[in-house]
Amino acid sequence: MELAPREKLALHGAEALDDEELLAIFLRTGSCGVSVMLLARQMLNEFGSLYGIMSASKEEMAGVKGVGMAKMAQLQAVAETARRFFASQLARENVMDNPQVTHHYLQSVLAHQEREIFMVLFLDNQHRVLQAQKMFSGSISSVEVHPREIVREALKLNAAAVILAHNHPSGSAEPSRADREITERITRACSLLNIRLLDHLVIGHGEFISFAERGWL
Repeated sequence: MELAPREKLALHGAEALDDEELLAIFLRTGSCGVSVMLLARQMLNEFGSLYGIMSASKEEMAGVKGVGMAKMAQLQAVAETARRFFASQLARENVMDNPQVTHHYLQSVLAHQEREIFMVLFLDNQHRVLQAQKMFSGSISSVEVHPREIVREALKLNAAAVILAHNHPSGSAEPSRADREITERITRACSLLNIRLLDHLVIGHGEFISFAERGWL
């Protein structure tokens, strides 16, 4: 006999659960004759993954039959808990030792945004996050970035290095020519004051591109 998700978790641990079972635990109950497992399966089919569900907008979530305000609130709370977990890790650890935590955190913050947001992680000399700040916001397709403001904030925080990130609401993470040009301008501005630019991450829907990994820094 197949175990229910909660029983399976109790016996074998959370890592033994697949995405459908894990989501079913978050949802707790089904709706209108639909079992919680079926509802979880339908949502995964609709959004493609747990990541897609957790980064979905209220409008997108409201369109799912069987997901009311209570379930929506539960999922939003889970997503926010994950963001705070990653943020607390960044404050304690060298971000270069575990770049996946940085990637997950930035994706959790930026992937669901409907407009372009330019964010900066300011780091100390041990590459721990002093502050994560959304510095500039723009339109659906562009954002105006001022390198001088980034440098000014870095000096105020006594930051030794920075990581840049911004989202592409279109979904594709492929950097544009403008993305590369502004990165070069910020690199020059930071280097004048011995502030290192460690990476620039472009966040799409379920994907990201790292300038450092492409050898562009």
